[in-house]
Amino acid sequence: MRAPRTAAGRRLLVLVLAAAAGVFLATVPLHRDWFDLRVYYGTVGEWVHHGGDIYDYRLPGSTYGFTYPPFAAVTMLPMALLGLRTAIAVGLLLNIAAALAVLYVLAGPVLRRHGGYGWFGFAVLACLVALLEPVRDTFSFGQVNLLLLALVLGDAWLLTSGSRGSGGRARWARWAGVGIGLAAAVKLTPALFIGLLVVARRPRAAAVATAVAAGATALAAWVAPDASRFYWTEAVRDTDRIGQLAYVSNQSLQGVLARFAAPAEPDRVVWALAAVAVLCVWARRAYRAVAGGDTMAAFALTGLAACLISPITWVHHLVWLLPSLAVLADAGLRHAPGTRARRRLLATAGTVYVVLCSSVVWLWYDDASGVDGFLGSNTYVWITLGLLVWLPVRGRADGRDGRDGGSGHDRQAARNDLEFTAAEGTPPAGSRPSSPRTSGSRAAPP
Repeated sequence: MRAPRTAAGRRLLVLVLAAAAGVFLATVPLHRDWFDLRVYYGTVGEWVHHGGDIYDYRLPGSTYGFTYPPFAAVTMLPMALLGLRTAIAVGLLLNIAAALAVLYVLAGPVLRRHGGYGWFGFAVLACLVALLEPVRDTFSFGQVNLLLLALVLGDAWLLTSGSRGSGGRARWARWAGVGIGLAAAVKLTPALFIGLLVVARRPRAAAVATAVAAGATALAAWVAPDASRFYWTEAVRDTDRIGQLAYVSNQSLQGVLARFAAPAEPDRVVWALAAVAVLCVWARRAYRAVAGGDTMAAFALTGLAACLISPITWVHHLVWLLPSLAVLADAGLRHAPGTRARRRLLATAGTVYVVLCSSVVWLWYDDASGVDGFLGSNTYVWITLGLLVWLPVRGRADGRDGRDGGSGHDRQAARNDLEFTAAEGTPPAGSRPSSPRTSGSRAAPP
């Protein structure tokens, strides 16, 4: 399908898409009524105004309370100055800003590289992204996932194309790791990105991320010592505080095992072995991506692995799959029009997108037993596993890779994208320095 040729036609198409997305989002029967934001708001209010403890609060009418590290509550302290409706409005604005930042980092280079019609391509993608279930849930829960993803991808941007010119890039790159460190202090899942920096042999960025996470955690311990002591000695190990492992929204390996074993408890040894296997695949593929200068693929693989190994990965956590969709689309567009590889990759990206919009796992909300339940209720897990194993990863600068190969166009793109390593000046094993140029849940059931 070709884009309209005139500016008026493009504006009309964007308005139609935006209206259709708006109608869908306003009427879809899966709105979560700001459940998580109301937990945050109540927790901070109880803490500041009534002297309560962060982890004692329970949202009225539910068993759910605050489950993040204490630093997350510290960052949410401004909520104590706001009314609930104002807090919801601020949360919406922050999520909109985070979504636009994520789109800029993920889609901007792809659109520029492949002639994406500037503002028009960006606006169309914004409408499409708004329909993804993890994005919808993040907004309607009032969740923080998009903010954390924006922080992490901010580091990817700093390490690749923080600014034009090698001198400017070096100045920006020294801040790489700050976003990952802050995200890991707010929520444990992004901590795996520190591991990515280690795998990528980025010692400075890894040290910055670790220092920021430790400093933020220490600040929280100073502000709320009792809550910090409770969280790090007791709550961090207690997954029952977060929700039921077998709940269909838990799209992690642990969720698969819990639904399979229900009503019995899942075997923790089996889960640990599966998690180790995932980490081995992730480390191997992430190292290959880094060695080939494919920074975004490395970040995408890390998001996939983090979702799989986390004991609980609610559907709204799957915004970490957005980088994988960008990598798939970019890989397809790198092939010449009409080629089989292009059609296959773009069809895969389109299929993954449609399934992630479908809310299909909720068909097994009441009963996940049987073969159909095992396959259907874990649909998003199978997608995440498939992407971890088969996500296209460009090889080293010569374009040769045992899995992915590449055309002459791909090889040139690989050379142009070797910027992850140039950002700090030390290439990983097997690659060469790049040119200084930049390349382009747990709420009520539905």
